[in-house]
Amino acid sequence: PIRSGFIAIMGRPNVGKSTFLNTVIGSKISITTSKPQTTRDRILGIFDTSDAQIIFLDTPGIHQAGKALNKYMVEKALSTLSDADIAMVMTAPDETVELLSEVTAYVRTSGKEAVLVLNKADLLSQEDREKRLGALAGAGDFRSRYAVSSLTGEGIGELMNGLKNLLPEGPRFFPEDMITDAPLRFLCQELIREKVFTLTQKEIPYAAAVEVEEFREGEPTYIRAAVHVERPSQKGIVIGAGGKMLKEIGKQARMDIQRLLGTRVFLELFVKVTKDWTRKPSRLKDLGYK
Repeated sequence: PIRSGFIAIMGRPNVGKSTFLNTVIGSKISITTSKPQTTRDRILGIFDTSDAQIIFLDTPGIHQAGKALNKYMVEKALSTLSDADIAMVMTAPDETVELLSEVTAYVRTSGKEAVLVLNKADLLSQEDREKRLGALAGAGDFRSRYAVSSLTGEGIGELMNGLKNLLPEGPRFFPEDMITDAPLRFLCQELIREKVFTLTQKEIPYAAAVEVEEFREGEPTYIRAAVHVERPSQKGIVIGAGGKMLKEIGKQARMDIQRLLGTRVFLELFVKVTKDWTRKPSRLKDLGYK
């Protein structure tokens, strides 16, 4: 028998949930940037050993939601929590008990068992880690607590053993050579959006969505994708003077996609204005946020 189950990675924006998932899985399946609210959907990552299969569910950060897009993101995180066996509540050294309580309130309502994980522990001394964990533990009822660094890998082995022991005996839900259930088309779409987040400033990352309109595998693989923005002025910024910005987005995205697919890639990008798409639920659905 093995231990297996689903663990929802819950937390506020920018605490390192996606970086943690990529580190554990050993492959980039969830995009990461220094900007908050990068993750918009549930991303599944599968960690396999001889005696366990731990299925992590990366979620959008819990935050105050105003626009339809932000409400979608929070609802996606909460629906993912309801499907999980355990909530892994992730926090960062600069987070307060009050802010963390916004997350743990949802976990408490769900009735799920929870563990507390202080990420970015490499920024703290050993003594300060214990102090922060002790203080933040007051935000909820946790079975255990850990300090880890997704950047260096410190503490992750101990955390994984602890999580495994909390899971019930069960089957392998996925084949052992599988690391995610996300289709290649979606992963490529996300890699393009990551470059939009990384290379543009101010409101542009939050007003942008990427839609892969054509995907033909081969040598090279052909991908045609649209970057949707809300206003004509944003379109001009994404394209840049002489098309310079869009070319750089395409160049960096193509390099990452080639590493992912293991083939040469011909990537064609263009920009569309889809007015107020972040505010209208019908527009969200059109762009794949369902």
